[in-house]
Amino acid sequence: MSTATTSELKSRKRLDYPYCLTYRTRWSDNDQYGHMNNSIYYHLFDSIVNTYLIEHCGLVPAESKQIGLVVSSYCQFFAPVAFPEQLDLGLRVSTLGKRSVTYEVGVFKQAEGSPAAVGGYTHVFVDSVSRKSANMDDTKKEGLKRLLASSDPAAKL
Repeated sequence: MSTATTSELKSRKRLDYPYCLTYRTRWSDNDQYGHMNNSIYYHLFDSIVNTYLIEHCGLVPAESKQIGLVVSSYCQFFAPVAFPEQLDLGLRVSTLGKRSVTYEVGVFKQAEGSPAAVGGYTHVFVDSVSRKSANMDDTKKEGLKRLLASSDPAAKL
């Protein structure tokens, strides 16, 4: 769960997120009410987090001896999103420990400066076979440090 208030999450800007991906919504993302189904947001969160882990933290899913298990998640919705909109997803790390990391994802419509939603989850890293908690390896930790949120913009890693 985020420690930020709803007001703080709603006021996030794209520059608050050091890593970004673009997502083109699909017809099948919409629900019967004509907007993107809530469950799709969690697919987006999973996609940007795992893309970052693969590209910048040395994760090789089929070969990894250490995996992250989601232990909590959240999403705050501020504006509807629907097909055929394009979205910009932003990723940052709000908390980084020895064995866990809490991610925050901002979901922005391409032409808008305020997020349509902000959410995320916490990974606890475990041995992929025994499922026992394990300290993050150095490659993951160093990659995730680059996304660590700071109240001081000059302190970005």
